[in-house]
Amino acid sequence: MPKTAILVLADGSVYEGYAFGAETDTIGEAVFNTSMAGYQEMLTDPSYAGQILIPTYPLIGNYGTNEQDNESRRIQVKGFVVREECDRPNHYLNNKTIHEYLAEGGISGIQGVDTRAITRRLRSAGVMMGMITSSKTPAEALESIKNTPDYGEIDFVSEVTTEKPYEWQNGDKAMYHVVALDCGLKYNILRLLAIHGCRATVVPCTTSAEDILQLKPDGILLSPGPGDPALLDYIVGNVKKLVGKKPIMGICLGNQLIARAYGGNCYKLKFGHRGGNHPVRELATGRIHITAQNHGYAVDPDSIGSELEVTHINLNDGTVEGLRHKELPVFSIQYHSEASPGPLDNVYLFEQFVGMMEKENPP
Repeated sequence: MPKTAILVLADGSVYEGYAFGAETDTIGEAVFNTSMAGYQEMLTDPSYAGQILIPTYPLIGNYGTNEQDNESRRIQVKGFVVREECDRPNHYLNNKTIHEYLAEGGISGIQGVDTRAITRRLRSAGVMMGMITSSKTPAEALESIKNTPDYGEIDFVSEVTTEKPYEWQNGDKAMYHVVALDCGLKYNILRLLAIHGCRATVVPCTTSAEDILQLKPDGILLSPGPGDPALLDYIVGNVKKLVGKKPIMGICLGNQLIARAYGGNCYKLKFGHRGGNHPVRELATGRIHITAQNHGYAVDPDSIGSELEVTHINLNDGTVEGLRHKELPVFSIQYHSEASPGPLDNVYLFEQFVGMMEKENPP
């Protein structure tokens, strides 16, 4: 019989299930994702660092795991909560069950709980810290949560960034060189840059503006990433120095970094946007895009000043989903143009970025 485990949330609610993956205690911010597939991409998305992930789709693991679907070098979540774990996956690429995959990565999970009920609680009360444990009582777990720093107090970007620069080549077809500042970069961003004729140099989040420009980029990409952008002054200072030097594209956290570089502020959303089905309106055309999202903070549109303008808004809650500079080749989106998981409707934004580089650096 599988070992009994519990998920305890900071408000004292308790959900009993069964342990799978690594049987270790873990604490993180409990969040939910509404995508129906793509659990391996979610698990390896660095934007989930420090969080316990709860997919709303009830059956997880039915197509197993494989090397191709990793979005970073390791599993990034702190814990995984599912309604039902599939222990007999069926897919030609499968090489590990979800249990084996989590256990190998040292990540604890709990299955057999009502994930819809947990999601409703988080939507009602807001995201909160939680603990998965098979060794503590609910009271002991709650005490451990109270003694753990809150999610918003930790700089997770410095934990997930690459330790040293590396190249992502595009053979001999590369027309442009992009330097990607790794604040929590997903591999599919690099894959799509390569498809669009770019070679990429990925650099740590602490890389100075001067060192980035010494790499002679045609464009600069500010990546997604985890945590509160208010903790990232050391990156914002470099973004300020880079604006106007080269075309810049920001994705997710990159959108918030650009806003902050122009004096903007960000605020924490009640339960965030996480999933592959979020509707966004492009204000210039009125077109509606179905987008992949994974963020818990949003830009305050009243704080961004006169040099930036809002280009996209979320149709669910009216929050900012995109910005652009009125004169310089700088634009950003709050959602994930690279998807993975999610719809590929927004890959055109990479074409827009390449177009900016082509205009600044004609062949």
